[in-house]
Amino acid sequence: MAVITPDNRGLRLVVRYAVLTLIAIIFIFPLLFMGMSSLKPDQQLLADTSSLRAFLPVGDLSLENYREAFERAPVGLFVFNSVLVTGTTVLLSLAICSLAAFSFTYLEWRGRGLILSIILATLIIPFETIAIPLLLLVSKLPWIGFEGLEWGWLNSYRVQIIPWIADGLTIFLFVQYFKDLPRELIEAARVEGASWFQIYYKVVMPLAGPVLATAAILKFLVMYNQYLWPLIVVQQESYRPVMVGLQYFFQLNIAWGEVMAYLTLITVPVLAFYLVLQRAFIASIASTGVKG
Repeated sequence: MAVITPDNRGLRLVVRYAVLTLIAIIFIFPLLFMGMSSLKPDQQLLADTSSLRAFLPVGDLSLENYREAFERAPVGLFVFNSVLVTGTTVLLSLAICSLAAFSFTYLEWRGRGLILSIILATLIIPFETIAIPLLLLVSKLPWIGFEGLEWGWLNSYRVQIIPWIADGLTIFLFVQYFKDLPRELIEAARVEGASWFQIYYKVVMPLAGPVLATAAILKFLVMYNQYLWPLIVVQQESYRPVMVGLQYFFQLNIAWGEVMAYLTLITVPVLAFYLVLQRAFIASIASTGVKG
């Protein structure tokens, strides 16, 4: 039987951190390559790809690619559109899907199991099969705007937000998390005379930090990377998100330095969003591993 000594424990800790550091470096390499490439002219960028120089700040470095990227396309507008659409969708999705999951978990009503099964079944339906019917639907729907009644949702923020507020995966995540919460908390709140909404808002949601972070990150990545749907429903430049804006850099002559600069700029909101929620996200992974 092996005896664990302080020296062995320290060696294991060093090995563990060395492995984790190596994994982190592997995941950072694409971001490092993108950032370094965005500072180099095209000829040097392509020449450096065959060596480790691609990951190093060497050669003729400048911010010229960023200046030319802003001249070629309204980068700031595209980033603003994506952040607005993604942020609004994430907030509304967390609210609506958590309410639906609360109803499926704690309220007794006829047919809830069947409806939840139908919602989960939508996860296996590819978006491409419903894209055209959804397009025909949103092109005919009415909307009350500042100028009165309007017909059709095309070329707007709402057409990029409303169809994606509720989805089966987010509801499933909340349902599974709510099922693991102690029932005694709900029963105690009911005995104290709390309404169902008060239980949802004051008892359940304060404990739902891990699942909120997990659902928010997954939803953010899906919405921020949207391409096909905005390409179909948005023709005006003023409403286009970042992924559709990427087309501007592949027209006529392709400048790879500008492409890397654009990719670096649109990656910043994703990294910022993840860094804000990283603690709750890590806690959600840890809690999932402990429950088994």
